[in-house]
Amino acid sequence: MTGSSSTPARVLVSACLLGQPVRYDGQSKGIISDWLASLGAEGRVLAFCPEVAGGLPTPRPPAERQGEQVRTGNGLDVTAEFDRGAELALALCLREGIRFALLKEGSPSCGSGRIYNGHFEGVSVPGEGKTTALLRRHGILVFSEEQLAALALALV
Repeated sequence: MTGSSSTPARVLVSACLLGQPVRYDGQSKGIISDWLASLGAEGRVLAFCPEVAGGLPTPRPPAERQGEQVRTGNGLDVTAEFDRGAELALALCLREGIRFALLKEGSPSCGSGRIYNGHFEGVSVPGEGKTTALLRRHGILVFSEEQLAALALALV
C-alpha cells in the first residue's frame, strides 16, 4: 500500500543508517545512497532508533537475541528496553501512516533476515530483530540496507 500522488509513502529508517551515532558502540552505519538522500530531501524519511527510544544509552554493551529474550554479553536482560523500542516504532508507524521500514541488518532490534546467534561469537543466523518482528506482524514491510532496490520498487 503506497501513498497517493498527493501523499507519497514515507519510510521509517534506522537512525544509524542515516549517519546518526546511535549504535551500541557509539558509531553509525551510514549508507551512501543518492536515492535515500532524495527521499530524505522530499521529507519522506523518518529516522528512528528503537534501542535508544526504548531507553538504552549510547554507547551501550552489545546485546543479542536469545529466543524472545535480549541479553548483553555479561547476561544483563535488556528485553524490556528492546520491546519498548519496538512498540514505540510501531506506534510511530501507525500514527504517521508509515507502511515501509528500512532497518539495519544483523541488529537484535532491526535485523530483517539475519541476526547474531545469541552467543556473542560473531556468527549470524537467519532471524529477525524485535522491532522488525513486531512491525511485520502489523503489516509493515521491512527491508534491510541490502535491499534498497526492492524498497524503491515497493514505493512506486
